[in-house]
Amino acid sequence: MGKTTLKISGMHCASCATILTKALSKTPGVKSANVNYSTEKANVEFDSLQTNEQELIAAIKNKGYTGHIFKEQDVKSELQHCHEVIKAIKNKFWLSTIFAVPALLLSMVFTFVPFREYLIWILATPVQFYIGASFYSGAWAALKNKTSNMDTLIALGTSAAYFYSIYALLFVPDGMQYFEISATLITFVILGKYLEAVAKGKTSEAITKLMQLGAKTATVIRKGKEFKVPIEEVVVGDIILVKPGEKIPVDGTIIEGHSAIDESMVTGESMPVEKKKNDAVIGSTINKHGSFTFKATKVGTDTILSRIIKLIEEAQGKKAPIQRFADSVSAYFVPAVIAASILTFIVWYFAVGSELSFALIAAVAVIVVACPCALGLATPTAIMVGTGKGAKEGILIKGGEALETAHKLNAIIFDKTGTITKGKPEVTDIFTNKISEKELLEIAGSMEKNSEHPLAEAVVNKARGGDVSWKKVTGFKAIPGKGVKAKIGKKEYYLGNPKLMAEIRANLSVFKEKITALENEGKTTVILSEGKTAVGIIAIADEIKEDSPEAIRRLRRMGLRVYMITGDNERTARAIAKKVGIDHFFAEVLPEDKAGHVKRLQSRGKVAMVGDGINDAPALAQADIGIAMGSGTDVAMESGNIVLMRNNLLDIPKAIRLSRITMSKIRQNMFWALFYNVLGIPIAAGILYPFTGWLLSPIIAGGAMAASSVSVVLNSLHLKQKRL
Repeated sequence: MGKTTLKISGMHCASCATILTKALSKTPGVKSANVNYSTEKANVEFDSLQTNEQELIAAIKNKGYTGHIFKEQDVKSELQHCHEVIKAIKNKFWLSTIFAVPALLLSMVFTFVPFREYLIWILATPVQFYIGASFYSGAWAALKNKTSNMDTLIALGTSAAYFYSIYALLFVPDGMQYFEISATLITFVILGKYLEAVAKGKTSEAITKLMQLGAKTATVIRKGKEFKVPIEEVVVGDIILVKPGEKIPVDGTIIEGHSAIDESMVTGESMPVEKKKNDAVIGSTINKHGSFTFKATKVGTDTILSRIIKLIEEAQGKKAPIQRFADSVSAYFVPAVIAASILTFIVWYFAVGSELSFALIAAVAVIVVACPCALGLATPTAIMVGTGKGAKEGILIKGGEALETAHKLNAIIFDKTGTITKGKPEVTDIFTNKISEKELLEIAGSMEKNSEHPLAEAVVNKARGGDVSWKKVTGFKAIPGKGVKAKIGKKEYYLGNPKLMAEIRANLSVFKEKITALENEGKTTVILSEGKTAVGIIAIADEIKEDSPEAIRRLRRMGLRVYMITGDNERTARAIAKKVGIDHFFAEVLPEDKAGHVKRLQSRGKVAMVGDGINDAPALAQADIGIAMGSGTDVAMESGNIVLMRNNLLDIPKAIRLSRITMSKIRQNMFWALFYNVLGIPIAAGILYPFTGWLLSPIIAGGAMAASSVSVVLNSLHLKQKRL
């Protein structure tokens, strides 16, 4: 299967996106297609054996639009294009205002000016056919596709007012003309489009800011000499020098030196991270102190920053399921509005016997007030702001569906190792008999230096931290599943678990109660014996992350059932679960069986799985929402619906809250868009006229319609102010 992103030009409103989505979806070989009006992009998944990108572009062209393959390097030019579009719409608005305002003043204030009707006609004409040309082309494109859209409504409404005014001016003595209505209406719509374009530009701030974070140059060492080269010229394998205060140009691995690096732009973590030889560094993060050289491993569009930008772009382009409702409403709404407008004209002109001008104005007002552009903007603008806000907080949400599903969650399952715990065994307790703690660490550390077991590493690290003197070890032997034995000088030592001690019949009576207590806490005990005499015990545990208990408390307060899943034995699992406040857990679960537990819980509601993105991949895929930990690792980015860039469990309740407030904004947007239309149509049709003598002017209707769209976008932008 192939995936591509196509940039589309020529869309006029949300219904254009619906037309193109249908056209691309019907193309043979296309598995899924989604066209987003807000981002002007199509995300298409297709079978590369049946179709290709050129055929997809041809399908777009066939519907009257233009498309090209969107490349990562296009982002900068796209931002430039966005500014140019805003500037062009702004210029059109001011030009339209220059003609429309005098026309309105001549009609309502300067009624004594000679030949004022002809002057108004002259002023309205460029607005109707030059400024309003985009509405005619949009309506024509919709007509060719046997559908209708917002442009259809604007073109019909303004043309009716304009051409009736010509008829009245030339053939009806003392007849009313409405040139200023069509000119003012087009001006209002252009104003709405301008404000909408500005607001849409603001929703992409996250991407813009990330783009600006990238380094522009790199100091590359080639053939022993330093060269300052543009970032585009760095290739994989280059050796790069980074000095204090500089940005790291690309992703790579340190080969010499050490430093503290500010990675907040990727992880959101404010504290600098210590880095040494063989540690990975991320492009565009900031080197705080030391100098170091590193080998470039990923450049250009493969860097973590570029992939984050791509993830956000894709997320903002994906529809939430709730958007399908808006799309289906829009598809039927325009024909219904045209029918309502015609019915309004028929009732007033033929049934009631009103003047032609009265019936026409009511019909035009119905068309104008009902434009469903606010409905089309309700969902995508909120999703764009929501995903952008998430990215700023180090929470990458992969699209509208993930954002919508997260607020429906009933249960959440945590993998233990590396998620609830740090994933790295550490020495927690030391107890001795007949020897000092330092002696114990010297003996145990010297023995374990020869072992590759993870528990051995914990003992050696503790010994190093204790500034011990290493002993000469002879006769080292590993005893699989039990421990090790070795000689130091003339003494023979055993270091291992209770099974090894039982095998050599060591006397553990002095430590028996301690061992039981430590094991009940979920800790692993390693016993050191000199011959058959136990001289010390070392307790080792995978320590709980500091933020785990608080994160779980917050999730429970939010009404979620919290579970833990682990391959550990039941006693260890129970101890860890108790420490972090989890009541339900699954112990001794093999990695391949985790997905089965997720599936069983899904019979009771929506389930999220939280894991490290590697051995938990099947369970993450099975869950309704996969939440991947991993500070931007490749696997985490690919496997989760939500990626927590800073490995902080407190970001999980934040992600769910973000989902809830985003969905709340979408519902508010859709309610007000529909409420406005439903309320506005009968008023525009003149339902209040017999009782109040009040008829909605198309000018007021146009202003209200533009205000509706802008209010929806501003309501979405209000998400930025919300605290997570």
